[in-house]
Amino acid sequence: MHKFVKKSMISLVVASSLGLATNVSAQVLGGGSPGENPRVNSAALGDPYAYDQLIVGYSDEARASGDLAAVYGHLDRVAAATGETLAYQRTLSTGGHLVKLGKPLEDKALLAIMNALAADPGVAYVEPDQIMVPFLSPNDSSYSQQWHYFEATGGANLPTAWDTATGTGVTVAVLDTGIVSHTDLNANVVAGYDFVSSATNARDGNGRDSNPADQGDWVTAGQCFSGSPASNSSWHGTHVAGTVAAVTNNASGVAGVAFNARIQPIRVLAACGGTLSDIADAITWASGGSVSGIPANATPAKVINMSLGGSSTSCPSTYQNAITGAVGRGSVVVVAAGNSNVNASGATPANCANVVTVAATNRSGGRAYYSNFGTAVDVAAPGGDVRSSSSNGVLSTLNSGTTTPGSQSYAWYQGTSMASPHVAGLAALILSRGSQTPSAIETLIKNNARAFPTTCSGCGTGIINAAATIAALGGGGGGGGASFFENTTDFQIRDNATINSPISVTGRSGNAPSTLRVGVTIYHTYRGDLKVDLIAPDGSVYVLHNRSGGSADNIIGTYTVNASSELANGTWNLRVNDNANGDTGYLDKWSLQF
Repeated sequence: MHKFVKKSMISLVVASSLGLATNVSAQVLGGGSPGENPRVNSAALGDPYAYDQLIVGYSDEARASGDLAAVYGHLDRVAAATGETLAYQRTLSTGGHLVKLGKPLEDKALLAIMNALAADPGVAYVEPDQIMVPFLSPNDSSYSQQWHYFEATGGANLPTAWDTATGTGVTVAVLDTGIVSHTDLNANVVAGYDFVSSATNARDGNGRDSNPADQGDWVTAGQCFSGSPASNSSWHGTHVAGTVAAVTNNASGVAGVAFNARIQPIRVLAACGGTLSDIADAITWASGGSVSGIPANATPAKVINMSLGGSSTSCPSTYQNAITGAVGRGSVVVVAAGNSNVNASGATPANCANVVTVAATNRSGGRAYYSNFGTAVDVAAPGGDVRSSSSNGVLSTLNSGTTTPGSQSYAWYQGTSMASPHVAGLAALILSRGSQTPSAIETLIKNNARAFPTTCSGCGTGIINAAATIAALGGGGGGGGASFFENTTDFQIRDNATINSPISVTGRSGNAPSTLRVGVTIYHTYRGDLKVDLIAPDGSVYVLHNRSGGSADNIIGTYTVNASSELANGTWNLRVNDNANGDTGYLDKWSLQF
């Protein structure tokens, strides 16, 4: 489906007339306490990496006037005062500016540069371009039943949910190591993107490109930082993707949580992990936002899964801005809590706002020994524990290659990385039944989770319960046959024009319910131009939206209609009428839930 999203232009410049300092040397940190300047985010410092890139954000007022030369001027002044090379790289989709240093710096030296940059009152924040890594603990490949879907003690209660929801029409973006070819995945994969800027780490001979294929993330000892261990390729993104939407009912391999959904592989992790700047741009692109130099996403995702992260005592501004933008465009963002057995408030993006943070449980339904915990956690899902047996892990798609791709395979992994895609898949099941806002999806998942059968302190509201969550969406009225019908064909909405999108309902008996749920997803600038009506098979008109909302964009929501006087079977239409000039868009999809 093509989805229309308004492209807002973000000014990329800073005005020298708005207080960019000419004397920064007085503000250079000389061994003071970390974070003494409130605009410096030093929360990531202390991890083993030596960073050579920073992200600098300027205030809205500073960004809104002037020219890019002011940014260069600011960097030149700080470079002159500190003796450090500061090279402008690019502007991120969030509005922050990526700056490269002359060499990787240890924490104290890096903090001095950050404080020097933040000394100017036009600067809103400075933070390292932090390295993120997959949240998993791999083990040897094998094959067994997927207990994490159906077992009463530790499973996600999926089979009953599949009776009425399979993820049809929903795209789930998997921001990870990319993907390898696998017969249990290929039919469900749509075009993604490679956002890894470092050609060396990406191992594909270039930077960002349209090929999200996983080239392998193996590393040698000491490659990532002093003392870092050697490891084989994880094929992490392929494993996560299989849990979300492996091809199902094909008489082979494994099942996916939302097996009729589409997977959009977005490569953000490679050798030694991935950078915050790349991940932030990927979040924006996945949700349909604009990223400079990257073609528009033809199939924006309504669910974004990030089974990755790093240590940070607060959510970096770059992460939060990207996430807030994605949620504003209607995408629910699901993230892993982390595998350090510590409070998730110290892991990011688990500690960011407007995300669904997922802890991991073991086969007994208790907190997995490695899982992070705390008030930042929203809900738990099966993540596995392979210490006693590999079959107690989460089984999904993989590859046998130790460095570069080999043959396709399956394997048990454990980690909050494995828990998170269960929740992302459940979000896709919800959306396949009708449009929901990100906050509504989070509430549905949390409110319908089941109680922990054993101790899981700080694991959120419970273990996800797919059957109860889907049942909570309602239904009824009439009898027999399917209860959910959807039209996912795009209809362009032109100025002062009317469109009709039909849904043919068959196999029902009797009348429609008094609580007929009508899900609508329209991407259109200035929704106050639009009137939206449900037309029953006999021509009766039910007004859903009548030119309200003013200049706000898009109509995304579910309406409840008392249609008990209407026969259920027949052709229903959604009629959308544009009543003004200057703003256009698309009807993306709509649905009926009886």
